[in-house]
Amino acid sequence: MSVTRRSVLGLVALGVLVAVAGCSTRSGDAGGAGDIPDNQAFVDYRPASGVFVVRVPEGWARTDTATEVLFADKLNSIRIEESTRAAAPDLASGRADLQALAGSRGFTPGDVSMVTGNAGEALLVTYRADASADPVTGKVVNDDVSRYQFFHAGHLVTVTLAGPHGADNVDPWRTVTDSLRWL
Repeated sequence: MSVTRRSVLGLVALGVLVAVAGCSTRSGDAGGAGDIPDNQAFVDYRPASGVFVVRVPEGWARTDTATEVLFADKLNSIRIEESTRAAAPDLASGRADLQALAGSRGFTPGDVSMVTGNAGEALLVTYRADASADPVTGKVVNDDVSRYQFFHAGHLVTVTLAGPHGADNVDPWRTVTDSLRWL
C-alpha cells in the first residue's frame, strides 16, 4: 500500500480537527453554557449604606432598586439585598425559606447548611428553579441557585448567585462570597 503526500496531509488535518474538537475550552474562555470565563475580572461593590463591600464581576449589567442590586451577564446573575434583622438566620429559617420557594417554576430543593467564610458564619440555601424567560427568544433556563445570608450587628446581607444548571461557576461564585467584608 502506498501513502501519498495528499493522504498524509489529510490525516494530519483530520487529527488536528479531532484534537481541537476534543478541547472544551481555551485558557481564559468560558466552557459550557453559563460558564463564567476563568479570566473574569472583579471589582468592589460598596452600597450607599457603607455597611459592607463585596467583589462582583466587572462589566456586568447593574440594576438597582430600592431594596436590592442585581448584576447580570448572559445567563448568570448576582442579587444582593441588604436589610436589618434582630437575629441571625439559622437552619430553621433556611428550611422555611426553601419551603416557601417550593411553588417556583422548575423548583428542585437542595440543601440548607451553615457555612463559614471570611465574613463569618452564613446560612446557605441551595436549590434549582427556572430563570425568567429570555425576552427575545422566550427560552427558559433551569438555574442552580445558591443563596447566602450573612449577618453582623443587626445587618443581613443576602447574596443570591444563579446560573444554568451544570455550569462550572464554583470559582467565580467563591470569589464573590469570600470577598464579602463588613465595614
